[in-house]
Amino acid sequence: MTYPMGGGGMPSWSMLRSLRNRDELGGHRVRRGVARRIAAFARPYARDITVFLVTVIFDAVIGVATPVLAGRVVNAITKGGPSAGTVVVQLALVIAGLAVADALLSLAQRWYSARIGEGIILDLRTRVYDHVQRMPLQFFTRTQTGALVSRLNNDVMGAQRAFTSTLSGVVSNVIQLVLTAAVMFTLSWQITGLSLFLLPAFILPARRVGRRLAEITREAYQLDAKMNATMTERFGVAGALLVKLFGQPTAEARRFEQRARRVRDIGIQQAMYSRTFFVAMLLVASLAQALTYGLGGWLAVQGSVSAGTVVTLALLLTRLYGPLTALSNVRVDVMSAMVSFDRVFEVLDLTPPIADRPDAVPVPAGAARVEFRDVRFRYPSAAEVSLASLEDVAVLDRTVSEPVLRGVSFAVEPGQMVALVGPSGAGKSTTSMLVSRVYDVTDGSVLVGDVDVRDATLQSLRDTIGVVTQDAHLFHETIAENLRYARPDATDEELWAALVGAQVADLVRSLPDGLETMVGERGYRFSGGEKQRLAIARLLLKAPSIVILDEATAHLDSESEAAVQRALAVALAGRTALVIAHRLSTVRDADLILVLDGGRVVERGRHEDLVAAGGLYAELYRTQFAVADSPTPYAEGAADVEPVVVPARTPELDATA
Repeated sequence: MTYPMGGGGMPSWSMLRSLRNRDELGGHRVRRGVARRIAAFARPYARDITVFLVTVIFDAVIGVATPVLAGRVVNAITKGGPSAGTVVVQLALVIAGLAVADALLSLAQRWYSARIGEGIILDLRTRVYDHVQRMPLQFFTRTQTGALVSRLNNDVMGAQRAFTSTLSGVVSNVIQLVLTAAVMFTLSWQITGLSLFLLPAFILPARRVGRRLAEITREAYQLDAKMNATMTERFGVAGALLVKLFGQPTAEARRFEQRARRVRDIGIQQAMYSRTFFVAMLLVASLAQALTYGLGGWLAVQGSVSAGTVVTLALLLTRLYGPLTALSNVRVDVMSAMVSFDRVFEVLDLTPPIADRPDAVPVPAGAARVEFRDVRFRYPSAAEVSLASLEDVAVLDRTVSEPVLRGVSFAVEPGQMVALVGPSGAGKSTTSMLVSRVYDVTDGSVLVGDVDVRDATLQSLRDTIGVVTQDAHLFHETIAENLRYARPDATDEELWAALVGAQVADLVRSLPDGLETMVGERGYRFSGGEKQRLAIARLLLKAPSIVILDEATAHLDSESEAAVQRALAVALAGRTALVIAHRLSTVRDADLILVLDGGRVVERGRHEDLVAAGGLYAELYRTQFAVADSPTPYAEGAADVEPVVVPARTPELDATA
């Protein structure tokens, strides 16, 4: 006995997936034009798809021809005669030849299926990855990383199935169903009609099983997502440190175990529902075959049909239930594929707001002048840069934010160091990001080397400008690979020269693996000062003519700050520098200090002049040095400092936590 969904029909697991996905698709509306875009996307694989479908068609024909030949073998045996043996042998050889052909066709199908499927995965993944890399920074600050990764994995795999299992399943099942039904009704419409009588008894319960599978599968997906998010956060260095500092490993393990236990229970339910489905499927097929043998045998005894016909009908029956049941869910399969494509197209349809203009020109080599002309800027709304599905919200926020910069004008001459200072939220970091075109101005213009950055090629702009931020990011790769991110063709000698200039060469030489040392996730194997100096070495290797320092020493201790300052002195020598500083002591020697407040330049001048003017800069300067001179909790006399009292937890506090 064979499973009714095996062989030529759609595989049983595929049909279960269709039933399970039916409810999942209920709330997703596929946009217009998706089918046309899918066809255009598949055009490069047209020849492979054609050959693939031809193999599927021949395979379906063989699936129907084999039972017919088996029935003729039985008829030849029962008829007897001097030539019966020869006929049986000839038919057996034909059946064997068809079996070999079926095996070869199966291999050909798998090869073309893999070629098409993996090619589509490659095209989609690379296209989406490249597109996402070009999205603005705010896209990444709003998007859930896990949701974005899911588009590159789950949805791409779902789209790939459209050209493999779904396409082949539909073609194969339609051909097999038509041929099988035609042959069966030709042989005996009475037996065929009675055999199909039990089909509703299988399909209707299967749909109910599918709905229940959809419910528990949805819950399992949600729990898996929560567990993945928990592991991602807790297994990161920062998360692991927080768990240890607050002594919560037992509570974390208990919370994770509760979710994992529920996933286990769902897994058991899924296994039982699936097994019940297959048992019911086998039972209905067995009962149908029993009816076929019963009615067919009685008709054979009466002389209405031959014994071979009964055998042929019984074998064909196993190839009829599968296609019928699978095609009853073909809409779900097609919709699943279209939804996957649509979710991928959603990302590809997000237009990167920052891109090279058709007539973009390169920034002149060695350009070292920066100028802001009445620059105004506001951050784009969520609706302009993101997707609701990637933020896990129902509707994107369309609120237009208040301007961050309101008419900022200044110039940084070649070789000058200009500092931006001011209270938090004044727009200092935003100003620096407009130079390297992380964002584009809302109004006004930013010029580098007398070229509006919007008219410059992005590559030439990035080659001209080097940036060191307060949180220097290092990839989980070797020191050499992190440095060569600035210059892929740099030699080891050039790497060491950059490390020497950044005051970190001795540290790297002391490491057992030297340049091949893995830096760890986000560079956590190194201290903050060491990471900053490695970032400065990367900057030196790039050798830009314009340097932007965004609070590069903000969170360092005095010793690390001194080492980084020495490295920065080398990095800034002979270069134009725009420095954002929180510690005003680090910009005393700046050629020009700009004081930003509320998105405007409210003061400008040198350190001594600004202190003497008694304005905002003088207030910030006095406040910083007053704090620096005040006693700390670790100094003598700190006992006089009033402690901060944390209120005891109450049921009301617990309810709002």
